[in-house]
Amino acid sequence: MESFKIEGGHSLYGSITPQGAKNEALQVLCLVLLTQEKVTIHNVPDILDVNKLIELLGDLGVKIQKLGKGSYSFQADEVNMDYLSSPEFAKQSQSLRGSIMILGPLLARFGYGGVPKPGGDKIGRRRLDTHFDGFVKLGATFNYSHENHYYTITAPNGLKGTYILLDEASVTGTANILMAASLAEGITTIYNAACEPYLQQVCRMLCQMGAQIEGIGSNLLTIKGVKKLGGCTHRILPDMIEIGSWIGMAAMTQSELTIKEVGWEHLGLIPTIFERLGITLERRGDDIYIPAHTEGYEIQNFIDGSILTVYDAPWPGFTPDLLSIILVTAIQARGEVLVHQKMFESRLFFVDKLIDMGAKIILCDPHRAVVIGNDFKSRLRATTMTSPDIRAGIALLIAALSAKGTSTIHNIEQIDRGYECIEERLQAIGAKITRV
Repeated sequence: MESFKIEGGHSLYGSITPQGAKNEALQVLCLVLLTQEKVTIHNVPDILDVNKLIELLGDLGVKIQKLGKGSYSFQADEVNMDYLSSPEFAKQSQSLRGSIMILGPLLARFGYGGVPKPGGDKIGRRRLDTHFDGFVKLGATFNYSHENHYYTITAPNGLKGTYILLDEASVTGTANILMAASLAEGITTIYNAACEPYLQQVCRMLCQMGAQIEGIGSNLLTIKGVKKLGGCTHRILPDMIEIGSWIGMAAMTQSELTIKEVGWEHLGLIPTIFERLGITLERRGDDIYIPAHTEGYEIQNFIDGSILTVYDAPWPGFTPDLLSIILVTAIQARGEVLVHQKMFESRLFFVDKLIDMGAKIILCDPHRAVVIGNDFKSRLRATTMTSPDIRAGIALLIAALSAKGTSTIHNIEQIDRGYECIEERLQAIGAKITRV
């Protein structure tokens, strides 16, 4: 098991460019299964979860060609559906939560899909009911084998458009149902649909392929099914979670940093929430410039004087993936903030490690933590820790970079799942980090 050794207490300087968005990549890569024609995708991040999905597509019979850094062409004209029942597929898909996203395209095009219970982060319950409820409403038959934990979905007579009210605004659920509905007969309406930028990207890519979708960017999507879809060329957005991570890192290390080509129009509330923590962000074209916060940064209270609360919500609310970063960034702020992680009940448990480092955090319950800022009056202490999930991993890394002394982070495979070549990119801006 690999680890990071991090010598903290050094300021960083320079510019860093965010990778392609992990969450978008895991969705748009599955779209290639909807057509026989060639699909080209650019800005694909070179990270563990995405590479696993590309490998899975290759094993399914998709012809894959690497065109350059982050650019691939895919052609799914000879998909091997028998592979779905192989032990190799079971092993592969169990290690990757994104494998659930192949079901919608396979169901729409071939009338059948199957996948074992997916893996991914251990951050709390991540139910799949929304996906399967949607498929059933489109006319598919669902079966779950309790013995081998295998989901199957079949529609030998094709799918029929219908009205679907989602029980939750699930991003992957919306995308999966959307992909299936694009080849269904008639009109499908999805209400309470997720409307994240990544989901909007799925819609735009589908439209490029010949799908007919109205309401993109809203929670009411109308899809007019077509007989077949064609090829297209698509570019993945910059990763907003990485952008938020670099903002938090710049503030905690009191560093002057420029984040390049961030796609400002897709960032939603992210700049606003960091500004509420007292962090200065300057828009320069499509870049974010963060000055060195040598005097620290002060958390804003609400207008009535009450303590700032930061919580996650479906888009255009604040993304849950950045709450770990907000929490760690607040450690050295002036003031207090309540972080309320509504979606996942196990995501805040990593705060114990931050408390060991000298952070003033009260864990109220599995969903809420109060952070009392140190205002750089006391530095965090270096320690040895283990990364429990992708976002907690990067939060611990930020804490280690700001701490006094040398820290060790184990289980960094979790960080590699979501962040491309992270130690090389951090070394380039002055971080003292090595992989051991």
